[in-house]
Amino acid sequence: MKDVAARAGVGLKTVSRVVNGEPGVTPDTVQRVQNAIEALGFRRNDSARILRKGRTASIGLVLEDLADPFYGPLSRAVEEAARAHGALLIHGSSAEAPERERELVLAFCARRVDGLIVVPASDDHRYLEPEIAAGIATVFVDRPPGLIGADVVLTDSYAGAREGVAHLIAHGHRRIGFIGDLPRIHTARERLRGYRAAMAGAGLPVDEAWVSLGPTDPARVRAAARAMLDGARPVTALFSANNRVTVTAVRELSGRTRPVALVGFDDFELADLLDPGVTVIAQDAAQLGRTAADRLFRRLDGADDPPEVTTLPTRLIPRGSGELPPS
Repeated sequence: MKDVAARAGVGLKTVSRVVNGEPGVTPDTVQRVQNAIEALGFRRNDSARILRKGRTASIGLVLEDLADPFYGPLSRAVEEAARAHGALLIHGSSAEAPERERELVLAFCARRVDGLIVVPASDDHRYLEPEIAAGIATVFVDRPPGLIGADVVLTDSYAGAREGVAHLIAHGHRRIGFIGDLPRIHTARERLRGYRAAMAGAGLPVDEAWVSLGPTDPARVRAAARAMLDGARPVTALFSANNRVTVTAVRELSGRTRPVALVGFDDFELADLLDPGVTVIAQDAAQLGRTAADRLFRRLDGADDPPEVTTLPTRLIPRGSGELPPS
């Protein structure tokens, strides 16, 4: 800063004001200081700024899997909000492993992030209590935390699944299969609950052979679909409870001569270009990210109201696969 001040012919305080965007400096002086900064290759020392202000201007985002297309819009929305607040975003994937989630979260805390947005893999987040008490703002998104109170932003998985299954029932289906994620995951349980509610609401029994929860790897999903489609009482429709399950279901159904109706939870790329297009229950991943980030920065700005749960609605997008009648 001394070198910049000497080159621009100003005092150290003026350089500080220009670097930090503070008022009280004439445009001509701002330009002189900026020219000096560029000529000298000056870079602000963020370590010194952190020591002075006690804030790192960074936030951590822990997702299930950065490679999952669902999390792309969510992550981008958080990144845009962070950028608007002059903060750096650090990402990490938990791979749906509670120990990996804890490791990542505590690593971010050790690097003194100002706040955290977490898609939970664990069902016990009491390990975060000391960090929250120390001032690290924390918001959970997509799933609620376990055993602590905190801000949460969710999609209404129950209502979305219920609407999707009711849509299949309205098109004549009575034997509907459900393929979902691991049963310990909140969204998987809520979507299964919505499926059962829709069937019960229509007075339809559920054969437990029509329900499969487990890992979303293609081999498991294909096996589940084949068991439902080729069993003694084959289903005429499938409800797939997330985008990865839906993609595998589409591949399995494409090789069959008998049409099978399909509704999937989560939209996915090219779903509208398939023949027939895939009917989906769409959730707004970007809005999830924006809402979580807005809540986080409100906390960082000093909001101290009680933790709140925000639930966002879903939207049915009919494209053809969910409107096929029973064969």
